[in-house]
Amino acid sequence: MENNGNTAILKIHCPDRSGIVARVTDFINLHHGNIISVDQHVDHGDNLFSMRVSWDLTEFNLPREEIASTFQKFLGEPYNMKWTLNFTDEIPRMAIFVSRASHCLYDLLARYQSGEFRVEIPVIIGNHTTLEPVAKQFGIKFVHVPITAETKAEQEKLELEILKEHDVDFVVLARYMQVLSQDFINHYPENVINIHHSFLPAFAGAKPYHAAHKRGVKIIGATSHYVTSDLDAGPIIEQDINRITHHDSIKTLIQKGKDIEKIVLSRAVKAHIEHKTLVYKNRTIIFN
Repeated sequence: MENNGNTAILKIHCPDRSGIVARVTDFINLHHGNIISVDQHVDHGDNLFSMRVSWDLTEFNLPREEIASTFQKFLGEPYNMKWTLNFTDEIPRMAIFVSRASHCLYDLLARYQSGEFRVEIPVIIGNHTTLEPVAKQFGIKFVHVPITAETKAEQEKLELEILKEHDVDFVVLARYMQVLSQDFINHYPENVINIHHSFLPAFAGAKPYHAAHKRGVKIIGATSHYVTSDLDAGPIIEQDINRITHHDSIKTLIQKGKDIEKIVLSRAVKAHIEHKTLVYKNRTIIFN
């Protein structure tokens, strides 16, 4: 199992050519690693090979600190690979940004508390104090960072300082109603996860569910993605939908929307935690 605390996870993408799978698995077998899982994909349009492989390190005879340099020398460089190496005993540190809506926050914290999410959550940052009691309920530090148009740049610097202070690896925007600047995103590339309803762009604005109800929509959905400078258009990690009928009121539409938002966000966070996402050209490959 990958969560045994002694597992390595390697993600690769590079120009496709024959023999890559054999070379990577031979590298692991040569050093007595026991392969746990392998998932691979070839995008023939871009001639791109992608792979995720995990293996048990119990009998692996390369010291952990030498795996990366050895792999780069014998495989990474010759095959022009871009790759990342992670270990399951390195528990990522996740910060959550919130505003006033509580449904996504409660869901994330419940999964964290139950052990479904193998993360540490050192801090929750809110631009309002509405959800501070929720953070206290779960024993997590809450920091209020109010933001106005005039103070945005200054307050984002403060947020970055807080994240650095708590050694945060990635950020989850749990219905955080502020647009992050490019400077902020540059500090956490492919490490800020957002959630929004999937009415965009048809029903943008403050009351999308009201507009959707008036239009008589038949499905609603949610999209979770990595944040980029292009608002709500970053690489998609997870999506899902719920059916809607004429029996639904605005109230039930909003409730169904909240349900799908929290489920989709949690799936995306789980995929990120388990190192199952790979970003390429504003798209993601989600490994099994």
